[in-house]
Amino acid sequence: MQTKLNPEQLEALRRLDTCTVANAIESFGTRLFNEGFCDASIRCLFPKLPPLVGYAVPVTVHCSAPAMDGRHYLDRTDWWDYILTIPAPRIVVVQDTDPQPGLGSFLGEVHSSILLALGCVGAVTNGAVRDVAALAASGFQCFAGNVAVSHAYAHIVSIGTAVEIAGLKINPGDLLHGDQNGVVAIPAGIAGQVPAVASQIIEKERRLVALCRSGEFSLEKLRAAVAEAKKL
Repeated sequence: MQTKLNPEQLEALRRLDTCTVANAIESFGTRLFNEGFCDASIRCLFPKLPPLVGYAVPVTVHCSAPAMDGRHYLDRTDWWDYILTIPAPRIVVVQDTDPQPGLGSFLGEVHSSILLALGCVGAVTNGAVRDVAALAASGFQCFAGNVAVSHAYAHIVSIGTAVEIAGLKINPGDLLHGDQNGVVAIPAGIAGQVPAVASQIIEKERRLVALCRSGEFSLEKLRAAVAEAKKL
């Protein structure tokens, strides 16, 4: 689990869009450019909500068949204790390990209300959620593979183990950032530096955009501006 950022650092990340965060991460060269983010198999359900920042609370579930012990999805209250071992703000990460992920919904209005009370600000899942109007109204952001009307036989299989969502491996306590563009994991060693680097990127991108929209645009000036922007 990575070192917890202070409230000011978290707020600085929350003010950024996820694409800018991804660009900033790339500038550090800590991983390949095709790693560290969820692919298009999940989507942001509430694009009008602000960016989501928090530490991952991973859990795996099944929905297509009853639990071996016959327990209902709300019977596993032990995972609530585990949630509180992860620093706030928290993001619940639910891997649906069924052959057909998303047949049933593990998360809906009741579960999201419990999670909000436990300091969770949203969820990321390759499976389904339901009660979307209630979720949106509560401000509980969701990234999901689909929406499903029933929870079917939803039940917890494991708590606190590494999961994989949309091509992204997520460990307990990983710092995640998400908005309407998608979800990215922020490496522990550079998390506190990302906002400052992102600010530099934003300024250089603004200059490029302003040039392209100005009456002084030319290919010569564009090439010079791009060369300057690449000096980050």
